[in-house]
Amino acid sequence: MATIKLMHAKLHRVRVTEANPHYVGSITIDQELLIQVGILPLEEVEIVNIDNGNRWSTYVLPGEAGKRQICPNGGGALLSQPGDTLIIWANEERDRAEVLQHGHQALVLLADENNCPQEVFCQTLTPKEETVEYNGYQVIDSTLFSGNLGDH
Repeated sequence: MATIKLMHAKLHRVRVTEANPHYVGSITIDQELLIQVGILPLEEVEIVNIDNGNRWSTYVLPGEAGKRQICPNGGGALLSQPGDTLIIWANEERDRAEVLQHGHQALVLLADENNCPQEVFCQTLTPKEETVEYNGYQVIDSTLFSGNLGDH
């Protein structure tokens, strides 16, 4: 049983609202943004700062809902500053045979300059013979989601 790591959730082009080097690790993210893509508190995420190229991984702490906070803490605060644009994504381990048989989907949220959701869409892998077909842009209505999307 071979396992592979696939992206399952992404916050695309969110802006750093503050950076706190004196906090012990993590990144604080508005809880509403987390819910819309299914990232859980304490889940490990990968981060790239597209303004300076810095990359790091850390875990997520939920911020106050509706405040649109994106706050790298600890060492991550030294890799970014307020106003920087980040891409934040979470991966999950999947059985390769299961993905080939049943497919996979990832939720992506595109944010505006104030970290307000502009669009939520799916990127999917659909089984096709002995491989999968990539479908990169299927818009979904994020208002359909009232709770955690961890089982998407």
